[in-house]
Amino acid sequence: MTETLSPADAVVFLIEQAKKNGADGAESRGVSSLSVSAGCRLGKTESLEQSQTAAADLRVFVGHRQAVVASSVLDTATLSDLAKHAVEMAKAVPEDPFCGLADPSEQAREFKDMDLCDPVDRSTDELLTAALKAEDAALNVKGVTNSDGAEAAFERSFVTTASTTGFSRRFERSSCGFSVSVVAGTDEKEVDYDYSSAVYFSDLDTPENIGRNAANRAVRRLGAKKIESETMDVVFEPRLSRGLVGALTSAINGAAVARGTSFLKDSLNTQIFPETLSVIERPFVRRGPASRSCDAEGIPTAERALVDNGVLTTWLLDLRSARQLGLKPTGHASRGLGGTPHPSPSNLFLEGGSVSPDELIADIKRGLYVTNLFGQGVNLINGDYSRGAAGFLIENSKITTPVSEVTVAGNLTEMFKNMWAANDIDPRLHAVNAPTLRLRGMSVAGK
Repeated sequence: MTETLSPADAVVFLIEQAKKNGADGAESRGVSSLSVSAGCRLGKTESLEQSQTAAADLRVFVGHRQAVVASSVLDTATLSDLAKHAVEMAKAVPEDPFCGLADPSEQAREFKDMDLCDPVDRSTDELLTAALKAEDAALNVKGVTNSDGAEAAFERSFVTTASTTGFSRRFERSSCGFSVSVVAGTDEKEVDYDYSSAVYFSDLDTPENIGRNAANRAVRRLGAKKIESETMDVVFEPRLSRGLVGALTSAINGAAVARGTSFLKDSLNTQIFPETLSVIERPFVRRGPASRSCDAEGIPTAERALVDNGVLTTWLLDLRSARQLGLKPTGHASRGLGGTPHPSPSNLFLEGGSVSPDELIADIKRGLYVTNLFGQGVNLINGDYSRGAAGFLIENSKITTPVSEVTVAGNLTEMFKNMWAANDIDPRLHAVNAPTLRLRGMSVAGK
């Protein structure tokens, strides 16, 4: 008789079925989630969405072969067929000598409570109200002439994971946020945005602040000019600085290092940042957006300096990349439903800046303060960096004329070494946290 299972019960059932069908090892993840969102534009409702989903996956191993399957149909007949199919798939694929589950002695058995789930559900009405408030605040700023819309969202997930190693874990997570994008000007127009995101709805900035910030950013850019091409110091505002830390984590991803496709592949234990700067990983931050006690393979996480006083100390390793490189896993595996693990970090903080943003630019006679970047011009194989940009001139230590249609270019190896940091890390938590950064001697291409 067929029975429909919860995601948590489906995990147990799938592992049992995998073993019954001849798998040497297996792991499963079950997820039930609630997603609610609302959007508006010019004071009118554009979208109201609410969904509840349930699904489970199964990752099986036959020798050094693996396969992953997933299903949102959780009745026992379907799951039995799914497990059988997964084992058949694993037998048919080529061997991968580096795949496999963790040794049980490596896996976590205790899990810190970091308060990662907001227990209060949010309705579409509540989210729509937040979006309307954000947009209304933006539209009431002088110079704003149109709206690209505002959105608010809330999501909560209950996750169960287990494997044939004896590892088992159940946890809940939530995330929420709202954003608004507006247009300023009539003849020449500028667009900008702002957002707030958090684990708990109560930790978000107010919709009114987000709306006003987005509007002021757009209005401030009115009258943007083109400039001549030249070499100058470039300053990134904090939300763009986070992207540079993201480039670092991509470059020290163990999978890329093992493939030899990272410009930092030979840089372990060498100086890549100024000695004043460090990148600290803190997995145990209360209500942190990327907090976790262990990674997706059950390996415990740890607070560590990825870059310690300028020196690169580690790669980001899941089990597979660790085995390829002959190293121990570092607790950085992430895995989505139906996917295989890949390395990714927990909460990151770029620290060591000791001056204010004003002091950081105090000796710049002519430079560029960047508030927007466009395009995907980052080559992680050789470190070349080229992005479309907009922002403001820095003249005699002051941020002055808005600038648009420029390209900033350099190489990340030199950019990292010639990077100065302010001390203005946003007190609101992000997965990546960074201050204003100054990059010396970049190429700025204008008219």
